[in-house]
Order: sequence, then C-alpha cells, then structure tokens
Amino acid sequence: MGGNGALILGLKHEKKFQSVSAFSPIVNPVACAWGQKAFQGYFGDMNVLWAQNDATELIKNGSRHQHKILIDQGSKDEFLEKQLLTDHLVKACQSAEQSVEVHYRDGYDHSYYFISTFIESHIQFHSKAMNA
Repeated sequence: MGGNGALILGLKHEKKFQSVSAFSPIVNPVACAWGQKAFQGYFGDMNVLWAQNDATELIKNGSRHQHKILIDQGSKDEFLEKQLLTDHLVKACQSAEQSVEVHYRDGYDHSYYFISTFIESHIQFHSKAMNA
C-alpha cells in the first residue's frame, strides 16, 4: 500500500512534507476487501488504527495537508472501481476543502509503464513545492 502510505504520512505529518503525491493509491482501505484483509493482518479486528491509516478517513476526521495533493490514476486500472476507490478520496477532499488534483490517465493500468510515463510530472510537482 505504498500510495496510501504516502498519503497518510503527508496528512499526519503535514509540517514535515512540503508536498504529497501518489500513483494508483488504495485511498480508502477500510471500505474495500483488499484493504480490510491487509488491515486485519496489520492491526487485528477493526479498531481506531484502521481509520488512522486510511487517507480518506483521515480527511473525513479533520486531517489536512497545507498544499494540493497530487494523484495519478490509470483509467484502465483493474483495481480502480472495487479496491482503489479514488472517488471516495475526491469526495472527502471536496467536503473538507482539501485541495486535490487527480489525473485519470486514459488507457493506463496499474503497471510500471504507467508510473514511468508520468513520474516526471510528480518530480516537477515536488520540486516546485520544495522551491516555493
């Protein structure tokens, strides 16, 4: 869960990180089978730790990052609809007035090729934040 990890670290420690981004993150693990299985293994039965390690739940519960969050997501990602749940994060951000920019990349899936194609835009995003 690298993308969710990046998001939760950015939300929990907003003063330490000038920017936060992710590729194809599972953004609401408490709401999908894949995340529930992982969290059961990490934390045991559903408890407060689940919400504390879920980007969407953190935003719903008041966590914010001072700058825009960047997410790239492939439109053909086989995990998008049932596991990654990008729309859950977008709705939570809208409700909480957390700035988020999501790029749904047409035709891309959950592969290395997807990341390698768009990594430069993430590097530029982070570089701009560091030099602001």
